[in-house]
Amino acid sequence: MSENKSKLIAPLIGATVVIAGGVAAYLYFKGSIGGDAVSPLASAKIVPNNALIAGSISTDPKAWYQLQQFGTPEAQKVIAQGLQDFNKQVLDESKINYEQDIRPWLGNVMFAILPSSTAKNVQNSSKSTSAPSILLVVGIKDKISAFNFDRKLKSDKKITTKDSDYKGVKISESTDQKGTTYTALLDNHLAISSDRKPVELAIDTFKGQPSFATKEGATNLLSKGVDVKNSIAQFYLPDYGNAMQQLIASNPNAAQLPAETLKQLQQVKSVVMGVGIDNDGIRMKALAKVDPTAIKLEYKPTAGKVVAQFPTDTLALISGQGISRYWSAAVEQAKTNPDTQKAFDQARKQLKSSVNLDLDKDIFGWMDGEFAIAAIPSSQGILAPVGFGGAFVFKTSDHATAEATLSKLDAIAKGNSLTVAQREVQGKSVTEWQIPQQGALLGHGWLDQETVFLAVGGPVVDAIATKPTQSLDNSDTFKAVTGSLQKPNAGYFYLDMDKTMAIVNRNLAQTQPSSISPETSAILNSIRGIGMTATWPDSATSQVEMLLALKPKTAK
Repeated sequence: MSENKSKLIAPLIGATVVIAGGVAAYLYFKGSIGGDAVSPLASAKIVPNNALIAGSISTDPKAWYQLQQFGTPEAQKVIAQGLQDFNKQVLDESKINYEQDIRPWLGNVMFAILPSSTAKNVQNSSKSTSAPSILLVVGIKDKISAFNFDRKLKSDKKITTKDSDYKGVKISESTDQKGTTYTALLDNHLAISSDRKPVELAIDTFKGQPSFATKEGATNLLSKGVDVKNSIAQFYLPDYGNAMQQLIASNPNAAQLPAETLKQLQQVKSVVMGVGIDNDGIRMKALAKVDPTAIKLEYKPTAGKVVAQFPTDTLALISGQGISRYWSAAVEQAKTNPDTQKAFDQARKQLKSSVNLDLDKDIFGWMDGEFAIAAIPSSQGILAPVGFGGAFVFKTSDHATAEATLSKLDAIAKGNSLTVAQREVQGKSVTEWQIPQQGALLGHGWLDQETVFLAVGGPVVDAIATKPTQSLDNSDTFKAVTGSLQKPNAGYFYLDMDKTMAIVNRNLAQTQPSSISPETSAILNSIRGIGMTATWPDSATSQVEMLLALKPKTAK
């Protein structure tokens, strides 16, 4: 990509400042300042301490330049056109040049979500009557350049500016055809909002009221962030439980949260997320600090061997370890919530009365090993209309119970006009449920004494029962999408974008041929795949990592 294409976020940030209108306080700028004054921690000292969420957006072009190594020609064209259109709508109208007028002085940009001024005590389940407010805190790294920008901005006749005083600080009210913005200069930062109140609160904070940076644990989060290469954004929630409760309460359409759900939210102490750009694509990491006494499930990493049971053309997969442990933890947790307990009891009763299966023992009890659920492409038999079928592989230490459950399911299938028959696939005995004149609906069998599979559609049954000559874990795409994710881990979410889009495009071409625009298609086609995993570094820390794997840059 060209330099301009890789800097799409920078004009967006610059435009935010442009919309702020003429800031009279710029007239008092003198000299330049250092980088520390516009760090996330410095910006957070301007943000009121009641902020629910804060995010820091990097304006360092070196990080954004990393996007140059990715992109198909079609995606490059879409991004270039989008940037051109945006500049025409925002920057050109104000005769502002980002590179000359904004970039020289623009430092760190922090946004904060503040609770609405009418918010009540969430613990009392009262609703807020208005949406949260947004406050921007923009660092100034060169005051002379900012002064020159202000002088040019004031020459724009389309913007009107009115100044007022709040506790000795000038607030500029700037209005153009897009609306009104309030701005205040606070030493080396600008406080910006579409409402006056957040700017007043920022002034109070600047003058000594508690700030977001003084929240318990916030300084550590702001100083360290999340370790991602070429960080372009960091998000901070030092009081996660309270923030989520207030955000939910501010939505008048949201249902009242049960007391148990509120309690569970409070068990998450803090969350910090980071987004960066590395050689594989765009990477996101999130770290959550939790109450270790509230964790009912012991973390056990997966061996990662079950992925080898799937063919290389697998388009999506979710893997993990010990479904039975997750179920047991859910059952234990349900005991503290009458509504959840009632739902579980009803599910048990319904399954027992309808098909004579024990939900705890026959369904989940034997799923104690590694597992994977996948989608595999096929255009044959009953799968022809959708283009893919599902496959389930479970490792178990209780062969007898798993086999007994499958036998009960076979009997149920026979009682519902399905033909249950057996056939051999590479020496393995496979049981299939067949629909007359349509082929196999479902099949199951054993890959070895501890590995059972179920598959939807005859072709997928063959694909799983037959040992693949090229397995998924050895495919180039799977390696590119998951190879750099942290190991050991709790399992993977994996999506092959090319194979997925091929099926989506085929199905939409038959039903809704114009539902995906060429621009959207170009962006999706520049993505190689999506990979995600999770780990528990210690009993009080949960970490999630996701990679949006991008295709390498190709020539035009």
